[in-house]
Amino acid sequence: MVNATKASSGLIWNTIELEQPALAAMRQDFGIPNFPIGPFHKHFPASLSSLLSQDQSCISWLDKQKSRSVVYVSFGSIAAVNETEFLEIAWGLANSKQPFLWVVRAGSTSKSDWLETMPKGFLEALGERGHIVKWAPQQEVLSHPAVGAFWTHNGWNSTLESICEGIPMICMPFFTDQRVNARYVAEVWEVGVQLEKREREVIENTIKGIMMEKEGEKLRGRVLDLKEKATQCLCQGGSSYQSLDSLVSHILSF
Repeated sequence: MVNATKASSGLIWNTIELEQPALAAMRQDFGIPNFPIGPFHKHFPASLSSLLSQDQSCISWLDKQKSRSVVYVSFGSIAAVNETEFLEIAWGLANSKQPFLWVVRAGSTSKSDWLETMPKGFLEALGERGHIVKWAPQQEVLSHPAVGAFWTHNGWNSTLESICEGIPMICMPFFTDQRVNARYVAEVWEVGVQLEKREREVIENTIKGIMMEKEGEKLRGRVLDLKEKATQCLCQGGSSYQSLDSLVSHILSF
């Protein structure tokens, strides 16, 4: 893979200025042009690339919630949890007393139907405080003023989307690059917290910490700074804007 990359005409990256040290190392190691033109999702509507049908009902539900009060929960299109973990997540969300929007797609749990996993009376007890959908228009959700935190698997697209909307993250990675992304979010950029255990008490306390305590406000301040940098990257004269111009010129030169 490394040899093939070195033999290529260049590298296109879905990233922004927040990864400058890594980009500098890649330029040195590979010796070919690099084009960090991200975030990709700002160049085209998310609906064009959505893998599943988006449930727009969550937007009208969000419209009824208070500003920055909702925890948005989504673990992407591949990751799954077992039945025990699913119940701990459900009770952790319920016990936090925070409104939440939870994406539970087909295949999210070991059960063929996630409703079979829910404790009897759980949904009725939540009332309007919880809203569960099979898939959500994520960019629209993250940009909604009611959303205050994103509990994510830290896939790179989700991580970038959260940063670009200024939303602090609760990190629960599953595999591949997600663990590295989560470590950067929690310990390098400090715009999120790592969920240490998938237990209801830990989940409850983590949600309360990011939504209601001073540390959560610090996280929010830092991620808003990154949001501003991401916005500037795409403006005329910004790094991503210039990289896109350079990419076009590079392609036309062949």
